[in-house]
Amino acid sequence: MDARFNMFENEFAVKFAKRFANAGMVIHQSALPESTRELVSLRASQINGCGWCVDAHTKEAAAAGESAVRLHLVAAWRESTVFTEAERAALALAEEGTRIADAQQGVSDETWALVRKHYDDDQIAALVALVALINAANRLAVIVHQRGGSYEVGAFAAALDGPH
Repeated sequence: MDARFNMFENEFAVKFAKRFANAGMVIHQSALPESTRELVSLRASQINGCGWCVDAHTKEAAAAGESAVRLHLVAAWRESTVFTEAERAALALAEEGTRIADAQQGVSDETWALVRKHYDDDQIAALVALVALINAANRLAVIVHQRGGSYEVGAFAAALDGPH
């Protein structure tokens, strides 16, 4: 199936995408570890069924040195041994923050306590912003049927080029 609409060829959409990418750059420049950022983005994208974002974050994570084993196990992180306690807390937050409608309280107190245990305030702010941003990105791509498979490493950074 082809994309319904090309968000990369429309002038308004490109303006929006550049500002969206700038928000992502703030998170990228945070103290939240890159591996955590990519794992969280990948997990939320898997939950939301966003092929384009799964493609992008898998490739970006691999290019940054993430192992194939860990990438393959993100979807089953609870049933694996390859993630740190801090990463597990971040993945739990990603899942609960993505599936807000599935729980009466959104993110559980237990998950929040784990996040507080492993991350400082700036990292938590970045983590919360990341979960919100990747969910928005997933929705943009899914709505227009942007398909996975064609993403090239570095395309996110390239989105910041040009006038803002």
